[in-house]
Amino acid sequence: MTRFRQAHRLRNVRYDVRGPILTEAARLEAQGHDVLRLNLGNMRPFGHQARPEILEAVAGGLDAAQAYSDSRGIPQAREALAEHYRGHGISGASAESVFLGNGVSELITLTLQALVDPGDEILVPAPDYPTWTGAVHLTGGVPVHYLADEADGWNPSVEDIESKITPATTAIVLINPNNPTGAVYSEATVRGIVDVARRHGLILLSDEIYADLVFGGARHHYAARSAGDDVLCLTFGGLSKAYRVCGYRAGWVSVTGPVQDAADLLEGLTLLSNMRVCPNATGQYAIPAALSAGTPGSPLAADIVDPGGLLEDRLARTAAALDAIPGVSCVAPRGALYCFPRVDTELFGIVSDEEFVLDLLRSEHILVTHGTGFNWPEPDHFRIVCLPDGEVLDRAVGSIANFLDRRRRRSA
Repeated sequence: MTRFRQAHRLRNVRYDVRGPILTEAARLEAQGHDVLRLNLGNMRPFGHQARPEILEAVAGGLDAAQAYSDSRGIPQAREALAEHYRGHGISGASAESVFLGNGVSELITLTLQALVDPGDEILVPAPDYPTWTGAVHLTGGVPVHYLADEADGWNPSVEDIESKITPATTAIVLINPNNPTGAVYSEATVRGIVDVARRHGLILLSDEIYADLVFGGARHHYAARSAGDDVLCLTFGGLSKAYRVCGYRAGWVSVTGPVQDAADLLEGLTLLSNMRVCPNATGQYAIPAALSAGTPGSPLAADIVDPGGLLEDRLARTAAALDAIPGVSCVAPRGALYCFPRVDTELFGIVSDEEFVLDLLRSEHILVTHGTGFNWPEPDHFRIVCLPDGEVLDRAVGSIANFLDRRRRRSA
């Protein structure tokens, strides 16, 4: 009997945010159960709608979007992005070095395909957005994880990053603001990582999809601004989160620094962009409208991120409620959409965090994501999305607290 198997290069590729636990949630829903899906940062299902200016711009572009665009994306969107980054003090930003894509996720894969040879090592944070680790594996590279420090607000240790550099190291990945921890890296941390790249001649791959989602007096520091003109920096961003259009798949990567030394890499990115023909043409027309203010802190996003806005309140109250559960601690997030609490594995009898979240799902019909799904090395964390309204989040955390209390009593 012929056996049809997946390619060996997929052996270490994981994306547990949409993995077996989601399949179990779908099974429960098919049985008639209501499942609270707190596993994805998907804005619209929780009532977070795009501003009308963005919707109108997309509607106005529908006729033109019937045709293929330039493989790198429509010129007006790329120029708007270059102007946006120049407004943030990144003087080298140019439309010629901007590539649009079907969300940051596609551009991560395209970039690593263009950059990585088998055996190349890429420094990736732990925890990370799992597409980074998965895409490194997919291209034949070796992800080398540097640990974020929970005791330091989840800022990574610059010394730890530098200690992991070898002759095979090619690039450093930053995810700031961070998914899943909600950390917003300090200026010293960002500058320190940039300096490591500068000393060792490495490329910076800076995932900044949550750059406009910072709270509580935090400030986002762009890696490209610190990188200047002597460190090659690829800045990834998109409209999915702050502008609430996840389904438009409007993402981008902006290449800055010594671009003249990266002509071969950019040729590779252009080749791969040509092979996929073009990004989703419709979603591209949202970009100029979303960035129309042309200055830091576009007002189109401000209604959910201003002090006292929806997300700041929901993140703060969820973190505080989780932190109040005996045996749970949670570093208050300062950005993004998530809390990443720690659970006492001995107290609650947790050996596998995947089994833990499956048990939670089956018992309470609450879907969260286990921490090892983000390449965290221990089974002692999970990620919860903080997008529902406050009352729903309060009930969800209450259910998690009751579930943990039952586990604690069984383990005693």
